[in-house]
Amino acid sequence: NLLFEHPAGGYRKIFETCEELSEPLPATVTGRIPSFLKGSLLRLGPGLFEVGDEPFYHLFDGQALMHKFDFKNGQVTYYRKFVRTDAYVRAITEKRVVITEFGTFAYPDPCKNIFSRFFSYFKGVEVTDNCLVNVYPVGEDFYAVTETNYITKVNPDTLETLKKVDMCNYININGVTAHPHIESDGTVYNIGNCMGKGATLAYNIVRIPPTQKGLKFLYINFSFGMSENYFVFVETPVKINLLKFLSAWSIRGSNYMDCFESNEGQGTLFHIAKKDPGEYIDLKFKGAPIGMFHHINTYEDQGFIVFDLCAWKGFEFVYNYLWLANLRANWEEVKKAAMMAPQPEVRRYVIPLDVHKEEQGKNLVSLPYTTATAVMHADGMIWLEPEVLFSGPRQAFEFPQINYNRYGGKNYTYTYGLGLNHFIPDRICKLNVKTKETWVWQEPDSYPSEPLFVQTPDGIDEDDGVLLTIVAAPGSQRPAYLLILNAKDLSEVARAEVECNIPVTFHGMYKS
Repeated sequence: NLLFEHPAGGYRKIFETCEELSEPLPATVTGRIPSFLKGSLLRLGPGLFEVGDEPFYHLFDGQALMHKFDFKNGQVTYYRKFVRTDAYVRAITEKRVVITEFGTFAYPDPCKNIFSRFFSYFKGVEVTDNCLVNVYPVGEDFYAVTETNYITKVNPDTLETLKKVDMCNYININGVTAHPHIESDGTVYNIGNCMGKGATLAYNIVRIPPTQKGLKFLYINFSFGMSENYFVFVETPVKINLLKFLSAWSIRGSNYMDCFESNEGQGTLFHIAKKDPGEYIDLKFKGAPIGMFHHINTYEDQGFIVFDLCAWKGFEFVYNYLWLANLRANWEEVKKAAMMAPQPEVRRYVIPLDVHKEEQGKNLVSLPYTTATAVMHADGMIWLEPEVLFSGPRQAFEFPQINYNRYGGKNYTYTYGLGLNHFIPDRICKLNVKTKETWVWQEPDSYPSEPLFVQTPDGIDEDDGVLLTIVAAPGSQRPAYLLILNAKDLSEVARAEVECNIPVTFHGMYKS
């Protein structure tokens, strides 16, 4: 695979503020849009990177912008609108950063004196509702989300912001992940954290039934795994220090990023729970320290749980490398910084469900197709070693997607991902998890986003379908386009170009 260099620094454009649109823009189509694409591609990401003369500092601080490509009779239009969160509305009104974001501290209102600031601190911290990470359906509604307790109901047709929902009012949690699992009947599963006994942190699985109309209802960025009967939850060494978190706001210009700590000795803990009846399985599974944000897929086979994920080796927090100043640096600097960062790797872990004390010291994994191992130690702890499915120096396979409707939670073959080259997204990848064969799409000075898989309606094979991704190509006449690739070989099917820049997006969905 060719490794592209980016000396021109065009990637800086995906971290620049852009305006919302007053009406949808027509796109110029080359190739042919598949006739089964009749819906919308919805995407979320940061779109406002400074307010007045105050910058946001971290990739996860920019204010949430919602993007939509609509497909109709082979034509495509593009529309975008900022989500009217409290964080956004107040920033625009007061022309300053009002609510502390992930890596940007909001200085208190200069009009308030030190005493009123002191008292307002005890009333509680204002937690951001900047929902820039993902959008997903709950029943008939659509919500934009981040990793805090606030989710925002949006209209997927007009991109209008409908209302802010504080999940703490309905369930005992302080935050939920932005990566829920949705079963074929529409049941949504998510995982949240809450305060347990003696100020310990506990994790709760949240189940939202599909019939619930109009949902009435801090930190763990990562997804979790769900197979037919089990949940897998990976506890990495990176934790939020709650004392730091609570005192940070009172003393100094502090933000969420200052409150993370890494427990180098802890390693990675793997927790499993049964779905029905919901019960925690009290076995200790442990592995070497990794950072992790995205599960690829999880399935059961012959008494084992197999789960594939995108890992970053070591105990250092990857978010330390996602400051905007790093990402906007010139190419040589970007590369230099990435040399220090944890190494990315796609890994397969296997957990044995049937464990007997007398089997210590030997590999408990007997699946013929994997080199992943699980070995019991004398204290009953089971040590997991992964099989590496993909590894390239400073080349991450991230934002993974699969044919989720048909293969989520089942034994599968293909995953698609966004290739990060020293943290800069510059290619779309496909990986066969059984043979480790890879396919790559890339073009010079082109910066794609997470590829979403849409199945061909009468498709038989797992990879009968197309991938949808938004590509920023800042140097060209039309600086951004929606790209449609054949999921079998990543050949181009069509593109729909627009005459405006499109910044980075994280996650999204295809709404048929």
